[in-house]
Amino acid sequence: MKKYLLFLLLCTGEYTFAQQIAPLTVEKIMRDPKWMGISPTNFHWTADSKTLYFNWNPENKAKEELYKVTTSSPKPVKAANKEDEKHLSLNYVYNQNHSLSLVEKSGDIYLQNLKSNKETRLTNTLERESNPVFLVNGNVVYQLGDNLFEVDLKSAETKQLTNFVKGKKAGKTKTQPATEQDQWLKTEQTALFDIIKKRNAETKDNNRNSRNRFGVTSADIKPLKELYTEDKFLNGVVISSDGRYITYKLTTPAQNNHNTIVPNYVTASGYTEDIPGRTKVGENENLSQGFIYDRQRDSVYAFQTSTIPGIKDLPDYLKDYPKELDTLKKKNADRPVNFFGPLWNENGTSGIVIATSQDNKDRWILKLEPSTGQFSLIDRQRDEAWIGGPGISGFYQGNTGWVDNNHFYYQSEATGYSHLYVVNVSTGEKKQLTSGKWEVQSVQLSKDKKTFYFKANKEHPGITNFFKISTSGSQSVQITTMKGLSEIILSPDEKYVAINYSYMNKPGELYLQRNQAGAKALKITASTSAEFNSYKWREPDLVSFKNRYGTDVYARVYKSENPHPNHPAVVFVHGAGYLQNVHFGWSTYFREFMFNNLLADQGYTVIDIDYTGSSGYGRDHRTGIYRHMGGKDLTDQVDGVKFLVEKYGVNPKYVGLYGGSYGGFITLMAMFKEADVFASGAALRSVTDWAHYNHGYTSNILNEPFNDPIAYKQSSPIYFAGQLKGNLLMAHGMVDVNVHFQDIVRITQRFIELGKDNWELAVYPVEDHGFIEPSSWTDEYKRIFKLYERTLKK
Repeated sequence: MKKYLLFLLLCTGEYTFAQQIAPLTVEKIMRDPKWMGISPTNFHWTADSKTLYFNWNPENKAKEELYKVTTSSPKPVKAANKEDEKHLSLNYVYNQNHSLSLVEKSGDIYLQNLKSNKETRLTNTLERESNPVFLVNGNVVYQLGDNLFEVDLKSAETKQLTNFVKGKKAGKTKTQPATEQDQWLKTEQTALFDIIKKRNAETKDNNRNSRNRFGVTSADIKPLKELYTEDKFLNGVVISSDGRYITYKLTTPAQNNHNTIVPNYVTASGYTEDIPGRTKVGENENLSQGFIYDRQRDSVYAFQTSTIPGIKDLPDYLKDYPKELDTLKKKNADRPVNFFGPLWNENGTSGIVIATSQDNKDRWILKLEPSTGQFSLIDRQRDEAWIGGPGISGFYQGNTGWVDNNHFYYQSEATGYSHLYVVNVSTGEKKQLTSGKWEVQSVQLSKDKKTFYFKANKEHPGITNFFKISTSGSQSVQITTMKGLSEIILSPDEKYVAINYSYMNKPGELYLQRNQAGAKALKITASTSAEFNSYKWREPDLVSFKNRYGTDVYARVYKSENPHPNHPAVVFVHGAGYLQNVHFGWSTYFREFMFNNLLADQGYTVIDIDYTGSSGYGRDHRTGIYRHMGGKDLTDQVDGVKFLVEKYGVNPKYVGLYGGSYGGFITLMAMFKEADVFASGAALRSVTDWAHYNHGYTSNILNEPFNDPIAYKQSSPIYFAGQLKGNLLMAHGMVDVNVHFQDIVRITQRFIELGKDNWELAVYPVEDHGFIEPSSWTDEYKRIFKLYERTLKK
């Protein structure tokens, strides 16, 4: 009778197979992820757009393998031969009419005729040739070592264009002037001996005629100008489309910096071995200078950074430090600048340089006057916090490029959200093509340069889809429509899109769709295992609430169908700070997704918040933590708990939280500064003092410790350790080269000196920042679960 009732319950959906057969445990979900099934990755179209390659492991082998599908036969098959392997990671460069393409394969340059499908190998050397481009005249230029070489496709002649020389130009050697006696002896020797007359004459003839016998006259011999790099690093060598100008950067490496060392204790040698580490925030930075080599004039001159508008502007935060501000005003120095480009239009008449200030408060789009090195302003985006957002960066050129010979496109957060703009570089007239309280996340210009394809979260902050809009700015058209996250890979002929699509409880799978509005997406792969599918993974409630500042904050809530009598709750805090985890797609925190399901099974209500500083919500949300990490990002967690109490019946006495990296930092701040809200917390691989983190990330948000100590002291947990009241678990890998083990050791010493005893530290001797070993993951999350069972269900 019991078996019959169970059968009926299973059939009616009142009793799930997962609940009876596959209850979740920490040991199960923290195994090698292969037990779940591995999603396809690393998608690449062939140049003819007929085949899509990707990595996949449907047979649960030791390593993933190369697979392929074709647009005519979309069934995945193994790509087993060497010819298939050649198609991996190829980046094609096309000529103006897309009849020819260039590609680097294994360090050599290949030319492909797309009409005849014929491939010609242009180089075959032991050295690596790279960065091939077409010039206006149809010739090909590539880089070999430091230098550029030009190939005339008609004559097959290869010509060297640059002659970069390491070191400094040698000065003229001073020789002793000949005395009257020396000159007399030389003249006398020549007059006395016929053999000296003969040899002097032969030397002159040899010098004059040494190349004539090969059909080369002295007029054909033109030595290349030596471009000395001194003791600096050469990079960013770019040739203009017309071949006249070559720009490059010389970088002076930072001096007197201290690199950290991470000790490795578990080694094959049996001895402790040191892992060289990074510098800390506030160390000196490299300094770069741009140069132009005018081949026509055979002259070299520098970029004129003094012509950049606002180059001397100082940031607003310095008003908190009047003496330092006064000193800098008197100094009146140009701020150091990083350059990207120039990006040349097709006919070589205009070059655009993307420049960012080293303090990352400014991003300029500048038109370069190559004959003088001076700049004129196309667009300036200033942010008193820091430059960022989708398609915008202080570390690369961003989503930028030429529409035609006179129009340039870029993204900007001028309206508070990253949108697409086109500017006429002659008149300076700008046109905003997209608008609204949503973000353009990626941009691609069509091959006919009449259409922009872009990915955006237009429908909802947590849903991404693919759109197109004309370069003139007509109404946008939506191409894909699936509710979730979609990574789009457009075929070179723009007829198909490959979609890596995922949903909240479904990992990514490959879909193929025609590049047309309303077209159906065809599912190609099925990767999840039977064991993974045996559990009914929750679709969390995707909600929003108003924080105390009146801003909408989005969250995922994992409801418990059978809450514990205490009605406990757990807050999961995602890492990275600037990251979006509240969306309709599969989370990169898949282990935490499964752990949150486990907690819900055990009677907890779990909330996962895209707190202030997270990505996907525009500039104000992105920069809301400027100069105060552990400010609004922390109070959002507290406001989220209040939301759970009001809407989900959570008991505010039994709330815990956990998170790794930035999430570990927030956990520490919560346990110190909001001790009355959180009874227990698990801080994993946590930053405890931002003055000990890296420069690129930290200086954007907090400036530098020596010039903005206020920001660091109000943002670093180590200064608030004395306020710990609840139960704290800390866990850290000992060979963490990102957030160093030193971080957790320093705060541990503070606890000891403060006499705190309600904390524990779990260390993982072989783990870096992101754990690798399933045994480490299992141990860590068993400890977290025990912490909650002990402190939130008592």
